[in-house]
Amino acid sequence: QVQLVESGGGLVQAGGSLRLSCAASKGFFSIRTMGWYRQAPGKQRELVASITSSGTTNYADSVKGRFTISRDNAKITVNLQMNSLKPEDTAVYYCNADIRRYNYDSPRDFWGQGTQVTVSS
Repeated sequence: QVQLVESGGGLVQAGGSLRLSCAASKGFFSIRTMGWYRQAPGKQRELVASITSSGTTNYADSVKGRFTISRDNAKITVNLQMNSLKPEDTAVYYCNADIRRYNYDSPRDFWGQGTQVTVSS
C-alpha cells in the first residue's frame, strides 16, 4: 500500500519559518508530480506548490517568493520550506503525489494524512 507520511507542521509566529517534509513509501512503479495542498477552515483545498520529476515547479500566487518546494527523487521525498509566514497561511497542509502503482496502471492521486500549520499574529 502506497503511503505518504508528512512531518514538520506546528505553531509559529507571523514572520517565522517552518519546513514540511513528506516521504513516500516504496512499492510502486513510478511517481510523477509531487506537491502540497492546504485547506483552511471553511475553505476549499487549494494547491500551494508542486514539482515534477524533472524539477519544474509551480506556486500559488499567494506564496510566491516566500515558499520553496524541493524533492529528492532517490529518497522519494518532497519538502516545502515556508518563510515569512502569515496568519492567512494557517491551514492543514496535505502532501500529494501522482503515482502509478504498476506499469499497467493509470496514474492517480495519493494523499498524506495532513499536518496542521498555525501562524499566530
